[in-house]
Amino acid sequence: MATAERKAQPARVDATRNRERIIAAAREAFVEHGPSVPLDAIAHRAGVGNATLYRHFADRHELIHVVASYSLARITEQAESALAEETDAFEALRRFVHRAADERVGALCSLLYEGFDKNDPNVVDARLGLESAVERLMDNARRSGQLRPDVGLGDLMVAITQLTRPPAGTGCALIERFMHRHLQLFLDGLRAPARSELSGTAVTFEDFETS
Repeated sequence: MATAERKAQPARVDATRNRERIIAAAREAFVEHGPSVPLDAIAHRAGVGNATLYRHFADRHELIHVVASYSLARITEQAESALAEETDAFEALRRFVHRAADERVGALCSLLYEGFDKNDPNVVDARLGLESAVERLMDNARRSGQLRPDVGLGDLMVAITQLTRPPAGTGCALIERFMHRHLQLFLDGLRAPARSELSGTAVTFEDFETS
């Protein structure tokens, strides 16, 4: 029995590593080519066979769901790390914006519209966790007097999404050149005192999800 358990353990470790490689490869492929990239190409990028991919993920929908959920969790971790580690409230917000951009929020946004079940309990929990962490970042920056009071969480997420989405047909080459530069220009516009009056009302997280 002990021998069988020892043999099973490396097999489980290999399976876990294969799953992680597939998720990482799928995320990269979705960023570069969109959610319609062939699954065979994802398997090749991950260094596994097609059969291995299908052992872990029944179809494209399941893989997209896992990658999108993984990305939401990573972005939330970035927000929580900024809250815990930065003493300056606006610096914490700035750090989150740039780290979220590195997760390619904009390029991955299309995954949320590929049959993604937003009402799935795990997805709802992930969204609420992200919303809570980013709201705390923004509330702290407002209380410190550094963030203008007329912007909402949705305003922030829309900007990050738009500024990290590669222009159609260009892949990711151009986005690398200007993404962080333009995000910094945007962040400068968030600082108080405001230099202009914004039209309309602050965007909420719900507005962001349905836009």
